[in-house]
Amino acid sequence: MLRKLFSITAVSLAAAAASTTPAIAADGFTLPGKPSIAMLYYGPKNDGGWTQAFDEARVKIEKELGLKVQFVENITEDASVIKPAAERFISRGANIVIGTAFGHSDAFKDLAAKYPKVAFLNASGTTNGANLESFYGRTYESQYLCGMAAGAASKSGKLGFVAANPFGVVNWTINAFALGAQKMNPNATVNVIYTGTWNDPVKERAAASALIDQGADVIGQHVDSPTPQIVAQERGVYGTGHHRDLRQFAPKATLCSSVWVWDKFLVTELKKIIAGGWKPEPYGAFIPMSAGGTDIAGFGPGVPADKVKVIQAERDALMKGKQIYAGPLSDREGKQRVAAGAVLSDADLWKMDWFVKGVVTQK
Repeated sequence: MLRKLFSITAVSLAAAAASTTPAIAADGFTLPGKPSIAMLYYGPKNDGGWTQAFDEARVKIEKELGLKVQFVENITEDASVIKPAAERFISRGANIVIGTAFGHSDAFKDLAAKYPKVAFLNASGTTNGANLESFYGRTYESQYLCGMAAGAASKSGKLGFVAANPFGVVNWTINAFALGAQKMNPNATVNVIYTGTWNDPVKERAAASALIDQGADVIGQHVDSPTPQIVAQERGVYGTGHHRDLRQFAPKATLCSSVWVWDKFLVTELKKIIAGGWKPEPYGAFIPMSAGGTDIAGFGPGVPADKVKVIQAERDALMKGKQIYAGPLSDREGKQRVAAGAVLSDADLWKMDWFVKGVVTQK
């Protein structure tokens, strides 16, 4: 999802890293009373993807914390919508407010300044402060594992990928998907089509169909709807999903999915807030699989049992700190991007505009 997040440039990232750390009290942030949590959903709770993953997490959070979590749907990336929605909850006693879109970032920064006794969290945001923390998962880890499943299931070694926009955190999923596929089949290639939008089933259907027509026998995706998986099933090929377990929509086709497990991170972070002395990450929480960003769901019957064991072993390695973008690593033109013994920095991950060998991109 992330909407307009990926318009962030390398310059702005560098500036953020060089700027003064947001002021956080030495003793941290403490709620003035009992916790009351509210969530602002970007879209409808049953969208099948990004927002539904948050709604499913909300149910688990309620059970884990023993607290009711209020929510409102369709809070778009417009301050005139975001601020009144948050303030309605605050006026009713909410003292922890969770946003779910990049476009909530600036409004949340303003709200955090206006309501210093309220804790704010925002998924895919970029603003942070003494009582505000943005967070996002390292999706390239789970997409790498999905790529392994794709490489294991493919007969031709020709994979397709339906992507939204050519932004850093979409490109990092494409590259990780390709690296995972090539771990299983060194000759695997990934042909990519960008739709130019996060959720457009018509464009996604056209892109998936075109990739299959070009010979792809597995379709990966970083778009919001399950359409690429549905097309894969209709056409008798395989696919890997994004956001949620898309076997719900294409049980025969979907090999595995990169899924959000927001409750794992949020339960831990909410407990910190409730306990008192909470110190938000000054530049936001960038969550690995081991801390509850993403994971994988599967596997479909198209992944051989012996290959499942290999994928699970890689998952275990990632949980223990294995780095996907570790050197030596070069791009498809042969330029070294990560030196031997080094790991790609977070700033370079965010601005990723290059592709590994075997990735073919097209609009």
